[in-house]
Amino acid sequence: MATTGTGSAHLAAVPPQPRSPTPTAPPSTATLIGSVQRAMRLLETVAGHEYGAPAKQLARETGLALPTTYHLLRTLVHEGYLRRDKGLFFLGEAAERLSSGAAEQKRRSTVAEVLARWRDAIGAPVYYAVYREGEIDVVCVSETSAHPAVAEWADFRETGHAHAIGQCLLSQLDEEARRDHLDRHPVRSLTPYTVRDDHSLLRRLERTRPTELVMERQEYVLGTVCAAIPITVGGTVASMAISLPAHQADRLVPAAQRLQAEMGRFVGSLTLSISI
Repeated sequence: MATTGTGSAHLAAVPPQPRSPTPTAPPSTATLIGSVQRAMRLLETVAGHEYGAPAKQLARETGLALPTTYHLLRTLVHEGYLRRDKGLFFLGEAAERLSSGAAEQKRRSTVAEVLARWRDAIGAPVYYAVYREGEIDVVCVSETSAHPAVAEWADFRETGHAHAIGQCLLSQLDEEARRDHLDRHPVRSLTPYTVRDDHSLLRRLERTRPTELVMERQEYVLGTVCAAIPITVGGTVASMAISLPAHQADRLVPAAQRLQAEMGRFVGSLTLSISI
């Protein structure tokens, strides 16, 4: 009995063992909204008919009752997701805006992925900008903690005269468009190296050839040098650029030339995404 008692005491001292977690119950379908599911099914079915489809055909293809189909179609037409023409239903403007937004997100994602690839290959932050509706728009910047981008301490849109991106974009415009831009965003000194006046800037831009690298050394911010590559696709004026610390200025031209070569290899992806 003593032996049995000792064994019992020993067993009692063993800490409780963890139990297997209780399996998580699958999400309940009770929270799903059936009318939304049916409306989505209708939209998908209409999208599959380029030349439209009548209500009866849509009801048959979606497996919905005809009264339900009519009710949902009227609601979707009222909200602009569908339109009706001669008894046929087509995607409406609201649905097309959704599609356009998704396509734009995909293009932006493509640009971001390509820029990250170039950033890692070159060892420098990479910038992509366009000139849109009279303004400089820096669309995407790819950087890392090891290769940080230039801090926008002065609005890029208003200081195009001082940074390589802006100078590159302005060099691709005609004289009238350049002067219009400078009327709205006059030249002003940001550092001791910034171009001093409109006349000096315009002379520099006129001398820049269409495919030539545009470089600035500490004109936008002290301690940084930049190079930009002009891009023109159709009527879109754009630029790809890199920046480096001033103590690495000797890397600027080789790095920019490598970026230019990389851009040539991925011109297809770039062209498809240039309009974002």
